[in-house]
Amino acid sequence: MPGEAAMRESGPPQNKAEVVYVADAQLLKCCEAVPVFRQRARLTHALIASYGLLSKMRVVPSEQATEEDIRKFHSQEYVEFIQKEASEEVTEEEAMVQDEFGLGFDCPILDNLWGVVCGLAGGSLTAARELTAGRAKIALNWCGGWHHAQRDMAAGFCYVNDIVLAIMQLRTAFPKVLYLDLDVHHGDGVESAFIFTPKVLTASFHQREAGFFPGTGAQEDTGLGKGRLYSLNVPYKEGITDEQFVYLFESILYPLCEVFMPDAVVCQCGADALSQDPLGGANLTLEAYTRCVTHVANLSKPTLFLGGGGYDKISTAKLWTAITGTLLKCPLPSEIPDHQFFMRYGPSFDLEVTPGLQKSSNTQESLDQTIKVAHGNIDKLAELLGQKQ
Repeated sequence: MPGEAAMRESGPPQNKAEVVYVADAQLLKCCEAVPVFRQRARLTHALIASYGLLSKMRVVPSEQATEEDIRKFHSQEYVEFIQKEASEEVTEEEAMVQDEFGLGFDCPILDNLWGVVCGLAGGSLTAARELTAGRAKIALNWCGGWHHAQRDMAAGFCYVNDIVLAIMQLRTAFPKVLYLDLDVHHGDGVESAFIFTPKVLTASFHQREAGFFPGTGAQEDTGLGKGRLYSLNVPYKEGITDEQFVYLFESILYPLCEVFMPDAVVCQCGADALSQDPLGGANLTLEAYTRCVTHVANLSKPTLFLGGGGYDKISTAKLWTAITGTLLKCPLPSEIPDHQFFMRYGPSFDLEVTPGLQKSSNTQESLDQTIKVAHGNIDKLAELLGQKQ
């Protein structure tokens, strides 16, 4: 496993300002158990290591989640089902039950599924506990970010919602948590988990087109009951560019934080909004993400950064390495350093993701209209909180 020796290094003395990076061989293995993501975690970790970034962070091994941890969000029936060993021959009745729990085409039954679930959840819980214990200001877990899993079913390659569990952990120390989702797909599982609470505000920036997964995340969806106005959806059309995405993000983040005033932040950095991602449709480069992440870091709140989607594995590794360097305030040379997977970065061998030639379906007018609706919802929240007369 690349960089395992470096993983074990203790790093700089502990202090609240340091960046914690959760990684170990078992966590990388769990992340790669999902077929569509094979090798992605190792590529990312190896690239981070090749740039010498491990010595600039405190590397923390992940502690597996317990059944009690998982049950804090997921239903008893779902937990009991995924704990069962899969039979080699599936009856028609068993297939129907699997389908009921979302286990099938995009979430196939995995070997040691329960172990994978506990491992993936444990990575984000470990990172969150570093923040709640005050041992770090920023925590990174690029093996996390499984935002589609629902309370009682798997969905969209996600078997466990580690984000929900991490937010619940953060709330043991931080009363109000802001969740930001940069994945090209709507963060539906996280939104639905907190849809009735005013303690967690979910803000998802995502592509929304007819037939585009998961089909949720309309701007009029703002939460329910006591959680009304605590779900903020910022949809855009295909082909969005760096400048357009950053314009949306900057226009909404700061007004939102002025009203909600979070005590901690979770930012899901799904890489599938990068140009030419096979399951995306956006046209972003690394710059859009690093600019947005810089704004998040500038909030100066305890913050958990997580991975997510990203189906071009090389581009994803580049992105999460670039974000790591950004958060460490460590400029990275464009030339990919020589390391185990160096040849996978040819023919350019540089830390760039170039925009595609597709035309953006977003116009200045459509972006401004989206911002206007978002600001209207934020204003309503301010009125609800008594911040406006």
